[in-house]
Amino acid sequence: MAEIDDRRDRGRPQRRPDTETRKVIYEAARHEFAGSGFAATSMEMVARAAGVSTKTLYRLIPSKVALFEGMVSDRLEHLLTEVNLRTVAHDDIESALRGVLMVCADLTLDEEVVSMQRMVLQEAGQSSNLAGAFYRNGMQRTANSLSDWLRIQHDRGFIALDDVDEAAGMLIGMLASAPQRAAIFGGVPLPSRKEIEVRVRTCASLFLRGCKV
Repeated sequence: MAEIDDRRDRGRPQRRPDTETRKVIYEAARHEFAGSGFAATSMEMVARAAGVSTKTLYRLIPSKVALFEGMVSDRLEHLLTEVNLRTVAHDDIESALRGVLMVCADLTLDEEVVSMQRMVLQEAGQSSNLAGAFYRNGMQRTANSLSDWLRIQHDRGFIALDDVDEAAGMLIGMLASAPQRAAIFGGVPLPSRKEIEVRVRTCASLFLRGCKV
């Protein structure tokens, strides 16, 4: 009897953990949102693309806005864990800042991230929650990561800033706002790696003229 029970256990499909299922759902949602836009994407479409039932989808994620928010958070978490700003710590503050700004550019000027931002702007009139979710889980988290790094350099005496958080926002704006606007509203291609490197050098130099000790 024990042998029969063992065979049954081996033949029974293993249930996938909810955390893994969420990641599969977020990946499917990313493709559906990118291809169809927020308004035209239904929860049923995402469930079908993810290979799960709508019952499972709603059990894990209660609404489409929550799905979008979780998808953005999951994607940015993946990007942010790949590039930890705290690991960039050269004695030469300008070289260190260039390294950090390249990390920020990899996030803010990423084709996929800009595409999500374009979609959010298109849908913002119909769903203010969507814009808020993207801001909290995308833009604000990137700024917070830069703030943390600048605060460390401030505490080490390399730079002097009255308001670290405001300075981080201004620095990201100087780095990424113009290329983002050109891509979203003007259809201009995002800058190449070489163009980003030139922009990073300029931003680092201008920023440090005002705060380097």
